[in-house]
Amino acid sequence: MRYVSAVVCVVLFLCLMPVAGLAQGAGRLREPDVIFVPTPENVVDAMLKLAGVHKGDVVYDPGCGDGRMVVRAAKLYGVRGVGIDINPERIAEAQANAKQNGVTNLVTFRNEDLFEADIKEATVVTLYLLTSLNVKLRPKLFRDLRPGTRIVSHSFDMGEWKPDKQENVDGRTIYLWTIPATPPKLD
Repeated sequence: MRYVSAVVCVVLFLCLMPVAGLAQGAGRLREPDVIFVPTPENVVDAMLKLAGVHKGDVVYDPGCGDGRMVVRAAKLYGVRGVGIDINPERIAEAQANAKQNGVTNLVTFRNEDLFEADIKEATVVTLYLLTSLNVKLRPKLFRDLRPGTRIVSHSFDMGEWKPDKQENVDGRTIYLWTIPATPPKLD
């Protein structure tokens, strides 16, 4: 009986350990800032076109969700892409999406916090966050990205930083900014 009790305790410990770890934050960096809402494919295509994606670009998507933005960029333009998401479930979906579309050789997905991730290699950054998160991310964009890097956002602007261009796609607004040589003075 003692042997059975010991085995049951070990099995319970091993089964519950991952759940306890997740409750303490192990396996997940922190809770996502926004829920995942997919960007429609026609808006994805319009964003990539507005950004002027071309051979040689490296497209980064902080908060990539299911990875559709970098997967589509790789598929349409043959460019490399990096998706970043804090939710490991979204990363798994993004990797499956890349595999299904045959672009695993061009895209990478990283389970990281977008506010801490290394984005210096990007020549194009795509966003579908809230305006408040775009504004919070703005200092990192100015600090980490090279002048000339293009940023496109679906539905949400950058606060006082006015876009270079703005378009409407089936009732949805998309914005384009270009990182300047000298960041503007903003609050």
